[in-house]
Amino acid sequence: MHPALHTRLCDRLGIRVPVIQTAMGWVATPELVAASCNAGAMGFLATATIPPDQVDGAIAQVKRLTDRPFGVNFLMEAPGAAKTAEAILRHRVAAASYGRGPRKDFIQRFKDAGVLCIPTVGAPRHAEKAVELGADVIVAQGAEGGGHTGSVPTSLLLPQVLDRVRVPVVAAGGFYDGRGLAAALAFGADGIAMGTRFLLTAESPVPDATLDRYFAASVDDIRVTTEVDGLPQRVILNALVRRLEAGSAAARLVRALRSALAYRSLTGASLPTLLRSGLALRRSEKLTRTQMLMAANAPILIRRAMVEGHPDEGVLPSGQVAGLLRDRPTVKDLIDHIVTEASERLAALEKQGGSSCS
Repeated sequence: MHPALHTRLCDRLGIRVPVIQTAMGWVATPELVAASCNAGAMGFLATATIPPDQVDGAIAQVKRLTDRPFGVNFLMEAPGAAKTAEAILRHRVAAASYGRGPRKDFIQRFKDAGVLCIPTVGAPRHAEKAVELGADVIVAQGAEGGGHTGSVPTSLLLPQVLDRVRVPVVAAGGFYDGRGLAAALAFGADGIAMGTRFLLTAESPVPDATLDRYFAASVDDIRVTTEVDGLPQRVILNALVRRLEAGSAAARLVRALRSALAYRSLTGASLPTLLRSGLALRRSEKLTRTQMLMAANAPILIRRAMVEGHPDEGVLPSGQVAGLLRDRPTVKDLIDHIVTEASERLAALEKQGGSSCS
């Protein structure tokens, strides 16, 4: 392994390779997280789609499958967030990641307990605010990333974030191989974060029918829509997305109410609790009423594809890199290939830089 691959991120997280497996709802299971950690990367468990009473057990399952450091991702304004925070602290999880609606009280408790705080941001000002709140590492996700995303490409977002903060910065959005890791390090980042690439591995729990739809997608099939939950979200274009985009306001309201009821069943939260959570998220994220009402759509519609195996009836969150991927390696083979390719690329650059120009 090239020595440049050992970055500040490796030291902070106690990992061998500066790669983060992001938390994808319904996908980042204990098995995928443990495989990522055992391969030398840092895996993050997605808890937004786990009932709060089951988060403790999911964390314990990761600990049974790996003795390496791992992280837990959660939405701080979601119903049951306090239970998730308690589980993170009780199990002494290495890191907590979050995005929308950061809460100072949770972050301070994590800081006091030595849990690293690693938020994902999509704008330089959000990176600065996150550091003010106590972030130890920043994941800067560009527009190429899957799921909720911004509009600025990674190549433009990353240097802006690097200029604004001094904590380690991890580049996300558009990464899937060793060349990307070498490029991110050249920008000044301390590593990369990948979601879609890990989704398309042997340890991913996604059903074959849905994986086939990912493999069949071209780069042009993967674009941003606001019709899933009112926020920009990068997905694979399919029959459901077309129906959502062509639907009326009344149809959107009916679907939002159905999703809210399904989300209530998933989380076990009462209607007043869901309402308080929605209002808190609306305040922290400056959401419109429509966006607040549609918030439950994403996890429920994603489940239809990612768990139940109906890719044309559910939402397929995806980074644009899915249009380039056609293989399903084990996580270990993926990480080993990234390390080899990045090391070769860095060595070639050194050799090129050391040669004289005529």
